[in-house]
Amino acid sequence: MDWNNMCQTFNDKDNVWSWQYTCEIFPDLLDAMWVTISATFVAYFVALILGLFLTLGRRSPIRPVKWFFQGFLEFVRGTPPLVQLFFIYFGFPEIPYIGFEMSAFTAGVLGLGIHYSTYVSEIYRSGIEAVPKSQWEASKALNFSKGQTWLRIVLPQAIPPVIPMLGNYLITMFKETPLLAAITLMEMLNMAKFIGAKYFDYLEPFTIVGFLFLLLSYPSAILVSKLEKRMNRRFRQKNA
Repeated sequence: MDWNNMCQTFNDKDNVWSWQYTCEIFPDLLDAMWVTISATFVAYFVALILGLFLTLGRRSPIRPVKWFFQGFLEFVRGTPPLVQLFFIYFGFPEIPYIGFEMSAFTAGVLGLGIHYSTYVSEIYRSGIEAVPKSQWEASKALNFSKGQTWLRIVLPQAIPPVIPMLGNYLITMFKETPLLAAITLMEMLNMAKFIGAKYFDYLEPFTIVGFLFLLLSYPSAILVSKLEKRMNRRFRQKNA
C-alpha cells in the first residue's frame, strides 16, 4: 500500500483533528524539515568559521583593526536578526557595484551565520583567555611563529572546553530558522503556513511542525548536556 492509498483509509471529516489531512500533508512538511536542517547546519558552519575570524580580528594589535571588529560585533549583536535578513535578501542586491541577488536559502544561511558568529566569537574568546599564560610563553621560548602558536598550542586547548557551549548555539539556531520564512524560504513554518492557507486549515500543519521541532531539538539538548558533563569531568580529572 503506497502513501496516498494509506491516507485514504482515514475517514474522520467530522473530527476536530483530521488524520487523513495529517497523512496527506506530512510528506510536504517532512521535505521542508530537511530544508530547515540543511539551513541550520550550513549557517552553523558559517558562524563557526566567521566567529573564529572575528575573534582573531578583535585580538589584533593594530588598534584600527581591533576597533573595526569590535564595532562590527556590537552592531550585529545590537540589531535584530530579522532586520539583517531583510537587508541581505532585499537591500543588499540594490547596492551599486557590489550588490547581487541571491537565493532565499543563501541569504538565510548568511544572515543567521553572520548574526550568530558574533556570539560564537565570544565563546571562542572565553576559551582562548582560559589558556594559561605559560603556554604563550612556552611558544615564544620554542621560537614558534604566530601561526604555529595558534594552530599547535592555543586553539587545540581553547576549543575543546567550549564545544558544549557551541552545541547549545546549534540548537538555538535550529529553533531560529522560522525567521527564514520572512524571506520566502520554504522551511517548515513557511510550508505549514502555505498548506494552511491552501486548505483553510491551520491546526494540523502547525501542530506537526511544533512536534517536529521538539522531536529534533529535545534529544539534541540532552546530547549536548551529556557532552558538557563529560567534558567537565574530563577537565576536572586532568587538573586534579
